[in-house]
Amino acid sequence: MESFSPGLEQAIGCYHASVQELIVIDDILSALVGIEGRYISIKRVRGKEDSIAFVVDASMDLALQESAKRIFPLCESYLLINQFVESRSQFKSGLVNHAFAAALRALLLDYQAMVAQLEHQFRLGRLSIQGLWFYCQPMMGSMQALSIVIKKTSSNNFVGSAVLNLLQIQARAMAGDHIVRSLLEKMAHSASYAYFGILERWLYEGVIDDPHGEFFIAENKSFQKESLTQDYDAKYWQQRYSLKDDVPSFLANVAETILTTGKYLNVMRECGHNIQVPISENSKLMSFGSNHHYLECIKAAYDFASGELLNLIKDKYDLMRKLRSIKHYLLLDQGDFLVHFMDIARDELAKRPHEISVEKLQSLLDLALRTTAAAVDPCNEDLTCCVVQWPLSLVISRKALTKYRLIFRFLFHCKHVNRQLCGAWQVHQGVRALDMQGIAISVSSLLCRNMLKFINSVLHYLTFEASFPLLVLEPNWHVMHNRLQTAKSIDEVIQYHDFFLEKCLRECLLLSPVLLKKMEKLKYICLQYATATQWLIASSVDSPKTGTVSDGSPVLEKFKHLKLRNRSQNQILTTGDAKAIESILTFEREFSAELRSLGPILSSSARAEPYLTHLAQLILGVGRDR
Repeated sequence: MESFSPGLEQAIGCYHASVQELIVIDDILSALVGIEGRYISIKRVRGKEDSIAFVVDASMDLALQESAKRIFPLCESYLLINQFVESRSQFKSGLVNHAFAAALRALLLDYQAMVAQLEHQFRLGRLSIQGLWFYCQPMMGSMQALSIVIKKTSSNNFVGSAVLNLLQIQARAMAGDHIVRSLLEKMAHSASYAYFGILERWLYEGVIDDPHGEFFIAENKSFQKESLTQDYDAKYWQQRYSLKDDVPSFLANVAETILTTGKYLNVMRECGHNIQVPISENSKLMSFGSNHHYLECIKAAYDFASGELLNLIKDKYDLMRKLRSIKHYLLLDQGDFLVHFMDIARDELAKRPHEISVEKLQSLLDLALRTTAAAVDPCNEDLTCCVVQWPLSLVISRKALTKYRLIFRFLFHCKHVNRQLCGAWQVHQGVRALDMQGIAISVSSLLCRNMLKFINSVLHYLTFEASFPLLVLEPNWHVMHNRLQTAKSIDEVIQYHDFFLEKCLRECLLLSPVLLKKMEKLKYICLQYATATQWLIASSVDSPKTGTVSDGSPVLEKFKHLKLRNRSQNQILTTGDAKAIESILTFEREFSAELRSLGPILSSSARAEPYLTHLAQLILGVGRDR
């Protein structure tokens, strides 16, 4: 312990009681402003700023000692508050602590004025020890309540919203003392003034002006908007700006709204649109109070920012037109361009993946787009390796595009299987036109028809043909389209779009490994059969040039080189056809077995997923008429 009391010539007890009272009053007036007296000393514990004790001369009259000790808590509170003001006025303490310290400094000026008035009364001989206690008592509760806040703030090194929350908690705890509660609420309002300045810039401009890290919204600059088109797991929208743990209690219920409002303004600023929420005197966020005016200002700012961004994305960047284009190209709403593309890119697509030229495919795709109905689509030029720009990438992100591609790949492969089977069917029809009949061809023709029924049923279930009302993509698209028309924020747009994609993935069987595996197996059998059909026809007819049947030329060109076998030749080949018949029957058995095993799976899954009932009705009828 360190003692700062000066050296004394004689103890106070040597004086008469009336003289001791005058000396004690004079010392207490000094102690009230943190100055030691002749017989009242200040003791501190080294290293502990909030540990202060006032000590009196032991020889002092006992009654005077007790009177003095009742006033000492006020003296201690003054010293603590004064030390806090000095320490928290430094730059590193943050804006809220600065504002709080400024409010405390104003309070201390009033307090010091009170002490000066008491000293004046003492000089006039009008102040007794009881009178001093009487005049100090009203300030006692307020100063002690503030000292409690200061001790907690100092020990926990609180800044920003933590200080505001502590003041509010302490104010609620003093609900029974109206004067003290009013003072604490006033301090909270004063301290929040600087905080509301930060909040205003975020709410009205989308800017975080927070040099001391006090705001409850954090900015992570490592997340860039470009990641939305590059990274499947991009968290830009969720993590570029996020809420911290220390949200002010009076903003807890609107924290998400505040976060979203600034995010919307940021998106527009990133687009080069420096939109600012209109500010009037009535919309200033000066303080919080029982009238909740600040909540109305926050709601108005959110409505403005949300409406402006939604209009920007819908009108200038034409979100719905982009989504319709994606529907045309990736969900095969209008597939004529795809058929033409598959025709002109057949040779390139037949190569191994590492041998394919992306540049050549792009040029062929451009040609297909320009020479089909897709030419009237104003967004057809966007159909490249990257189709979406900021801010549309908020909705059509890399993750969303990946989901579109999964659906497209499944549809495209079904179209490919259908195309191969149609080619096999045309071969059979060509043979029939040449009056080439045989057991192998008859069995193969029936199998080909059943496979076509299967793949067409799948495509009818998935795609947009008007004759099939119970489909996957078209109804879900219309639901999303209608929801987007009534969406009130970009978050709702993202939510409705994500829900559409998830529902399409699920109903396209892409989220059901068991069903997807079965479908892939059936398509694989169909492709193997379509390839084997070329060998079957080659073994059933004569061709003057080896390989002309399977050289990839159109079907009609193939039959220019075919010639009829005579009756004796057909009889000789009857035994040779047995191998072809056995191969066809093998395909038929495998296809029928897989199709039969798909039935129970669809039926059991349909209990949990009713949409599978429609698929079962379409698929399980395949082959019943054989």
